[in-house]
Order: sequence, then structure tokens, then C-alpha cells
Amino acid sequence: MIALLSPLLISLTVTALVTPGVIRFARRHGLVDDPRVRFHPAHTHKGVIPRAGGLSIFLGITTAILLSFPMTTQLLGIVIGSVILTALGLLDDKKDVSPYVRLLINLAVAILVVGTGSAILFITNPLTGGVLRLDHIHAWLPHILAVIWIVWTMNIIGWSAGVDGQMPGYVAISAFVLGLLSLRYSISDPSQLWVTMLAFIVTGAFLGFLPWNFYPQRIMPGYGGKTLAGFFLALLGILSFAKLGTALLVLGIPMLDAVATLLRRIGTKKSPVRADRGHLHHRLLDVGWSKPKIALFYWGVSAILGLVSLTVTSTLKVFTFVAVAVALTMFLVWLKYFTQFSKPPDPDSG
Repeated sequence: MIALLSPLLISLTVTALVTPGVIRFARRHGLVDDPRVRFHPAHTHKGVIPRAGGLSIFLGITTAILLSFPMTTQLLGIVIGSVILTALGLLDDKKDVSPYVRLLINLAVAILVVGTGSAILFITNPLTGGVLRLDHIHAWLPHILAVIWIVWTMNIIGWSAGVDGQMPGYVAISAFVLGLLSLRYSISDPSQLWVTMLAFIVTGAFLGFLPWNFYPQRIMPGYGGKTLAGFFLALLGILSFAKLGTALLVLGIPMLDAVATLLRRIGTKKSPVRADRGHLHHRLLDVGWSKPKIALFYWGVSAILGLVSLTVTSTLKVFTFVAVAVALTMFLVWLKYFTQFSKPPDPDSG
């Protein structure tokens, strides 16, 4: 366990220690968010906040990777992908990059890491519990599905990072759960231990960043931090014996919020990649929840779903995910009508 936890401590320590320097770097070079000059409909903060948190997270993860593993082609693809996403994040922190350009770069990074060995070769059939080999269906199917999964996860994680401390907390929990899952399989396959260590590295980096991002935040994760979170969680879902069902369940709230957001935007004939103020955390703010309460809500749900995902079968994971979807839908409907009926009545003009 000491060997497994050492990478976590390295990434946590490096991220926590470099973040004050990154804050100064961001302020010096204008990598800040000022709502007065840089309007963004989804932002909930006030004042000038540094945005370059992705650099801190990247340094923590990369340092731990380089100190913990011998370099392989697969790992090199992951590191290069991280470099590209961090550079894109810093560019976006300086001057907003078009969401379509960001999407194309996300796609290129996903193709890179899948091409170096991170494909979805098989999945567990939730109906039978057996293994379904995707390459037996079509040679390219494992690669196509992996690219879609990585791009999807990179984008939806960023949509659930609206309040202080919200994203680093549930990402750390999700990565730790995926690490425990891979540790279980490493008993019969010791080669899986490196995935456990990678998951713990990601856990440590986001835990190290959390004190600086929790309310009142002194630095934001920025586009780089949010995209790196989705990038590594997507890869961990693939590498831990393609346990995408576990990743879907532990990320249930961000995943379902993303689906609801896409349906809402498409239904109102708006671009699905254009930001707005309609996510779950915005609804909770509108009914009076504090930012720390919202962050703790996301952490708590992720922890509960993570524990469930480690103790149930694939079939029960599907039923649990459906139950969470129904519950969240009812909650969103309640929030919509609660915010309408809880508004004070207009003054009587008569």
C-alpha cells in the first residue's frame, strides 16, 4: 500500500506547493477572469480570479507519472495529450478560444491516446454479465467508441465546475473509486497495478488543488484543469478493464446534467457547445443554496454512487443509473417550479 499511495502523495504535494506560484504567474500574465471585462453566462463568481489551475494539476500529475513509471508508448501518448490540453487551457485562460476549435483539439488528443493503446477492446454486457468483445463486432469499433467516450467526458466534466471546490472534490472521489476498482482486478492481473497508481495520482493532484479552489476560491481550474479532469477520468474508465459503467455511475450527476443541458440547448435551437446559465448548480444557486453546500452535495452524491458501484453487479449499475436519472429529473422539475412559485408576488398596482 505504501508503494501505491506514494504516487498519490507526490502528486498531492507537488500540486499544493506549486499552486501559489501558478497564482502569481496567472496574475502577472493576465490569465485571470474578470466578470467586468470578460462576461461569461455560466460563471458565478465576483472579482478577479486567476484561471490557470490546469497548470498546477498538470505539474502534479506529470511529476508523479515521471517518478513512478517507466515510459511506454501508451504512457507517452497520455503525457503528450496532457501537454496539449494544458497548453490549450492556458491559451483559453488568456483569451477565450472558440468552443469549436477546442472540440477539434479534444478530438485530436483523443485520437492520439487511443492510437497509442487506450482503446475499449471489450465491455461487460449488463444484461448477461458476460464480456462483449468489441473488436469481434468490427475492427475499428474499440477505437471509435474510445474516442467518443474521451471527448464526451472531457467536455461534460467542465460543465459541472461552476462553483468553488465543486469539480476537484468529485473528480478526486471518482478517480479514487476507479483506483480501488482496478486494485481489485490487480489481484489476478498484477499488470493492472499501474492503472491503480495512475488513478491515485489523479486523486492526489485534485486533492492538492482543492484547498486553493474551495470557497472562497483563490484560483479557478480554468479550461485546462477541467479538461484534464475529464481526460484522465475517461482514460481510467477505459484502462480499469473498460469499466465504463462504474465511471458512468460515479459521475452520474455530471453525466445526467450534461445530457439535460444538451437536450435543453438543442430543444431551444441553441448551439450545444455554447455556455449558458442552466446547469444544476445554477438552479441550486437560484433557490438559495450556498456554494460550499453545492460542492458538498456533488461530493456526497459521487461518494455514495462510488460505494454503490464497487458493490453491485453490472446489471444493478444500469438500474441504479436509471434510478438516479429519474430522481434527478424529478429534482430538476421541482427546482423549476419551486423557483417560479417561490418568487415574491408582484406588488398590487390597484
